[in-house]
Amino acid sequence: MAPEMEVGKKDEILHGSESVLLIDDEEMVLNVSRELLEGLGYQVLTAASGKEAISILEAKTGEIDLVVLDLTMPEMSGEETLNRLKSINPNVPVLVSTGFSINEKLREVLQQNCTGFIQKPFNLQKLSQKVREMLDAE
Repeated sequence: MAPEMEVGKKDEILHGSESVLLIDDEEMVLNVSRELLEGLGYQVLTAASGKEAISILEAKTGEIDLVVLDLTMPEMSGEETLNRLKSINPNVPVLVSTGFSINEKLREVLQQNCTGFIQKPFNLQKLSQKVREMLDAE
């Protein structure tokens, strides 16, 4: 593939129509991310905590195609939330989102649960590509 074609693909904004559960305790991040995903065509459910996310997944387990999970949350950690979500639906892909860089603990969490990772802050292109990558891998 020619280098200019690879660059074009890297900058491409990808769309979809699947259902995404977005989990983040920061209201502004939750609202902006929801708007970005809805603008890409996705059906978005939001949860401001791990407990809320678990309730939503239990109620709609067969209807959610992807979970986007903030790893750093109060009350119930992102790691605990991830483990609980995977116990409810082991097949749901989870895209972990955090402002922290990948360390050994995070790498272990990702490997254990077969999840993807996106670094905050992310832009529309990165989000669209990572969400599409996760959904297409299933």
